[in-house]
Amino acid sequence: AIHGVALGGGFQIAMGADIRFSTPDAKFSLMEMRWGLIPDMSVTQTIRDFVPMDVAKELIFTGKVIKGEEAARLNLVTHICEKPLEEAMDLAREIASKSPDAVRAAKKLINEVWHGDSARGLMMESELMMTLMGSPNQLEAVNANFTKQSPKFIDPV
Repeated sequence: AIHGVALGGGFQIAMGADIRFSTPDAKFSLMEMRWGLIPDMSVTQTIRDFVPMDVAKELIFTGKVIKGEEAARLNLVTHICEKPLEEAMDLAREIASKSPDAVRAAKKLINEVWHGDSARGLMMESELMMTLMGSPNQLEAVNANFTKQSPKFIDPV
């Protein structure tokens, strides 16, 4: 959740989040160029997942400050809202209500094969599915859906 400023390192930390919530007036900048430096903390690697190269270059070369609304338009922010922490916590609770095994597997799959080839992605998807099918948490999810009750998952980690 971003409220206020995400400048330099704050911007870079925000890019490491799976899902980003921001107020419309939050400020974002990769301002290292103003100090005669380049962005570090891997932002040059993560930003490419969000914006085209020319946009990344403009943000990095100029160090300009953009507001939350523009950050959302550029896909740097997932959601714009007045209460980003509250909405982020609501989404976190929703995700936490799902099977921890399935959430963990989905995140691993997306992170590892998003930029890879389809064959590797399909293979990993199949392998992860085999580890989930019939597992205690998967059976709990099925049972909870059929009985219309809240599941009681066990997190093995």
